Amino acid sequence: MLSLFSFSSMDLDTGSLDIPYADKITHFIFYLVFAFVGCLSLRERSSGSIGLRKTLIVVLVFAILYGILIEVLQYTITADRMAEFGDVLANTLGAFTGIGLIRWFFSKKNPLKWKF
Repeated sequence: MLSLFSFSSMDLDTGSLDIPYADKITHFIFYLVFAFVGCLSLRERSSGSIGLRKTLIVVLVFAILYGILIEVLQYTITADRMAEFGDVLANTLGAFTGIGLIRWFFSKKNPLKWKF
């Protein structure tokens, strides 16, 4: 819901801090966390019955489609938000990075509770 809300009408003082591409960095980080936590949540909710590969694919596809849906909704139903391909790209790269972190944390050397 917050992805469709405009903060431009609020008087937010950002000070002199000007970070180039801050919105893209934010998209990237949000979707990295989304994919990482999504994988952990899906595995926990399914009590480990869904394999690692299937979990990664389901979460990755869901994250990418969700990111695209939010951008389409911003384009179609909001007056002061705009959809950007760069946001979709940042979302997708963040989701892939989150999946990559899961694969790295739960590698064959470090399987923890996940079976391969």
